[in-house]
Amino acid sequence: MLKKIMLKTNQRDQMIDITEHVRSFVNESELKDGTVIIYCPHTTGGITINENADPDVKIDFLRRLDEVFPWEHPLDRHMEGNTAAHLKASAVGPSQHVIVTDGKLLLGTWQGIYFCEFDGPRTRTFYIKKI
Repeated sequence: MLKKIMLKTNQRDQMIDITEHVRSFVNESELKDGTVIIYCPHTTGGITINENADPDVKIDFLRRLDEVFPWEHPLDRHMEGNTAAHLKASAVGPSQHVIVTDGKLLLGTWQGIYFCEFDGPRTRTFYIKKI
């Protein structure tokens, strides 16, 4: 089973909690034991798992990526001007695997699954597949 989900981002850099989308998919697909893959097909977006209890983690995460990959760099040559977004997406990665056991996502107490936007605002797509 494969599910396509669309979302709209409203900032250039943004982390959107998609954990409930993934949880709903597990319930809909009646997956009891296995794995789900969450995949982003965009070169300027990604998927990560990180803390979802303190909203400052997202702020710090995005700020530190900006420090490592500044939006403007005098040597960047990509004509669209979004080299930083491509670098951030590569650093975060396009997908995550999550184990499902007894019909539940095996996430840590403070973990959530995030769609990471690095070149918004845009309409984005991500996929969830059960294995």
